[in-house]
Amino acid sequence: MKKSLGFTLAALLLAATTACSGGTNNAKPAAGSGDSVEPAAEQVELRIMWWGDQKRADKTNEALRKFEEKYPNIKVVGEFAPNSGYFDKLNTQLASGTAPDVFFLGGNVTDYAEKGVLLDLQPYVGKQLDLTDMDQTMVEYGTLNGKLVHISAGANARGIVINTEMFKKAGMTLPADGWSWEDYSRISKEIAGKLGQGYYGTYNFTVDGMDIYMKQRGKQVYDMEHDALGFEQQDAEDWFNYWNDMSKTGGMVTPSLQVSNPPGDTSKSLVVTGKVAMSLIPSNQFVAHQNLIQDTLTMVQVPRGPKGTGVVFESSQGLSGYAKTEHPEEVATLMNYWINDPDAAQILGSDRGVPVTSKMRDLLMKDASPLEQTIYDFTSRVSEATKTEPFAISYNPPSFTEFTKLAETAVQEIGFEQKDVKQGVEDFYKGAAQIFGSK
Repeated sequence: MKKSLGFTLAALLLAATTACSGGTNNAKPAAGSGDSVEPAAEQVELRIMWWGDQKRADKTNEALRKFEEKYPNIKVVGEFAPNSGYFDKLNTQLASGTAPDVFFLGGNVTDYAEKGVLLDLQPYVGKQLDLTDMDQTMVEYGTLNGKLVHISAGANARGIVINTEMFKKAGMTLPADGWSWEDYSRISKEIAGKLGQGYYGTYNFTVDGMDIYMKQRGKQVYDMEHDALGFEQQDAEDWFNYWNDMSKTGGMVTPSLQVSNPPGDTSKSLVVTGKVAMSLIPSNQFVAHQNLIQDTLTMVQVPRGPKGTGVVFESSQGLSGYAKTEHPEEVATLMNYWINDPDAAQILGSDRGVPVTSKMRDLLMKDASPLEQTIYDFTSRVSEATKTEPFAISYNPPSFTEFTKLAETAVQEIGFEQKDVKQGVEDFYKGAAQIFGSK
């Protein structure tokens, strides 16, 4: 797929606020309207599937019940799966032709667009689906191969979550936006040393932070335009060496702790047990972390590189329709409710990221809790930074799961001293080049 996108959070936060009031011929509410009118007589059932925990499921189901109140002719059956098994389940259903009418995708939407299994939503824009209050670049994000196949359900920005109590106990000043990677390494080592055995400055996010690091140097993990790696082997070696050096100084969690307490599993994260002071997370995971710990957490921007932070406001996940759905208009109606309806916004909150339409963001900001305000404040700072330092947004590359596994294997082989950095990176780079079809 040949596509390149560049946009800033500033544009997103200044999205147009003019709403379209066009209606349809089947007596459904006008797109963008929160009120319903007399529904069509035909009763329709939709299936929708998402990933996440029980708390997300409860919120989602509550929003779906409210949708059914507004659209009595549409019944919605929801199902969800944990992150780890969600895509296996979805892929099985797609292969058997039994996929839900609506399902959630992330940066891997490109893979599904290539397979031709996604519904083109363009015929329903301005009718069942109102996108006038959504930034145009977000619309472009969901437009692949000339078809609108994805509606972002939330947006976020990656940053560093910080345990303020650990810094207070260590007698150290909190980090602030504008710091460098040298600062990050030094601070990680210092806080681990001051707090003593069993405490660490940071998790190892060699894999999750790789694309950020490359963008800070004018490169990227995957070059969509040329269907190839967007960085050189030396770039990867420099990045892997950075983390290997931090491991040797004691500022980073041990490889065994990283495996047994993975940062991606909030319930097992050492951040929420007060043992790790800092880690990289998307902003929509901040509340989940804070809810599991009494210590006060905060967020700052990632350390800067030569060209800035390399971070933009990006789609966290979104809704796509099944190409074989028998009810495309109702699918579009449900998506419209998700992004434009005030009741939906208040129920769903920022669990999947901050709202993607300006009116819904303004609505939630009025009554934001202190935790949510931290997210809004952080994303606003990202917005200001990207006004002068815009970066291209990235989709997950093809074979993303395979690439991630390859990178994580390299991290573990180096961490457990099965290979030195040079050999580990050489093997990783060769494997990545094969995955992406590079020469």
